[in-house]
Amino acid sequence: MMLHIPGVLSREQVRAMRTAIEAADWIDGRTTGGNQGAQVKRNRQLPEDSPVAREQGLIVLEALRANSSFFRAALPAHYMPPLFNRYAGEGNETYGYHVDGSLRGVPGSPQWLRTDVSTTLFLTDPDEYEGGELQVLDTYGEHRVKLPAGDLILYPSTSVHSVAPVTRGERICSFFWTQSLIREDAKRTMLYEMDLAIDALRQRHGDSQETVTLAAQYHNLLRLWSEP
Repeated sequence: MMLHIPGVLSREQVRAMRTAIEAADWIDGRTTGGNQGAQVKRNRQLPEDSPVAREQGLIVLEALRANSSFFRAALPAHYMPPLFNRYAGEGNETYGYHVDGSLRGVPGSPQWLRTDVSTTLFLTDPDEYEGGELQVLDTYGEHRVKLPAGDLILYPSTSVHSVAPVTRGERICSFFWTQSLIREDAKRTMLYEMDLAIDALRQRHGDSQETVTLAAQYHNLLRLWSEP
């Protein structure tokens, strides 16, 4: 499932975040790309241990914890601390087709995280740069994503994806991974759609024996399928 969630950060939060991160020291993005990714990756990132990245990442996670759409879609168990990248038109910076690593070590911790859900939070508006679309491949073809600042896209980490070359301006984003309570994307999608349908029925008809039964089945499936 791919899902666009608008307005995760307000315009004021985006401006403050960009002011903070743009003044920080950036490094070659290939340091976190893995063996395959580093061969097709050309961008810059804030270091994983950057105090600015950690501080701003906490703001991102706080916004997500308050966002019911994100919770319903991702059903998060554990988060990777959000990272920040930038692609400049000068140099046509890009990230070729790749798949995210299945496991990532959590910085400063012995914990490993399984990457189930990938998320990109846009911090620049589409008119600030040309190119730079997130391109995600699935059985229906290629999906091209370029969202307003403050909006995010989430998609299965199993997806092959890329960032198209930026040919003008600069694309700045936060990105991170979530280990979901539900490992399989198909099951997460089923639960997400079921949850939305229950809410729609309640709004239309109020609580009834049928909506209570459906809600019970939703939670029983979540209990059956969830992993810590």
